[in-house]
Amino acid sequence: MATVPPPLQVDAAPYPFSFDPFATALVLIDMQRDFLEPGGFGESLGNDVNELRRTIAPLRAVLGACRAIGMTVVHTREGHLPDLSDCPPSKLLRGSPSLRIGDPGPKGRILVRGEEGHDIIEELYPVAGEPVIDKPGKGAFYATEFGELLASRGIRSLVVTGVTTEVCVHTTVREANDRGYECLVLSDCVGSYFPQFQRAGLEMVAAQGGIFGWIAESAAFLAALAPVMPAPVAPQLS
Repeated sequence: MATVPPPLQVDAAPYPFSFDPFATALVLIDMQRDFLEPGGFGESLGNDVNELRRTIAPLRAVLGACRAIGMTVVHTREGHLPDLSDCPPSKLLRGSPSLRIGDPGPKGRILVRGEEGHDIIEELYPVAGEPVIDKPGKGAFYATEFGELLASRGIRSLVVTGVTTEVCVHTTVREANDRGYECLVLSDCVGSYFPQFQRAGLEMVAAQGGIFGWIAESAAFLAALAPVMPAPVAPQLS
């Protein structure tokens, strides 16, 4: 009989996170141009996009490692149909931004599927075979095929990254928790426009013995992956 390899373990809070990398998905939530680049929807709300852009470098390292070992990688994008029929008034009219969902902006219509600003930033762009989940809400499970995709691949755990920590990341983690998924949130790979929300959002995930999941830095996750990483290819001597 084939032996089952032991699970990997991440040094995490509130205690170590154990996972099978091949029953785990890396989820990149809403790393979109409208949120992370100047002139997008996030900036129209008066936010400093640099608060989110600090996540790009560590997330690139995590993404590269997960791709190298063949882990499932899933990207999400928040946005709406061109006629906005899937955008309720409670969302469309929220607050007083200079630009609203569907309005023309520097990167096309704000948060509309198919527009430049709706797409994922170049640094983390999906490669062939990586699913992209287009979602009309804050959580990845609502009105999408995300749950069916995870079930079809035998996924039991999620490594959650992306933006923003207190909104789409938190909503997805809470949805996943209710559906029985174990979630590890990488603290330096999620970001908020508001430092106080970043701190509180992370604390809430791991509070009360991990009520929603675990928190770890990306370095700890990469260290846990080291035993299953492919060996570097030695250069050929001429």
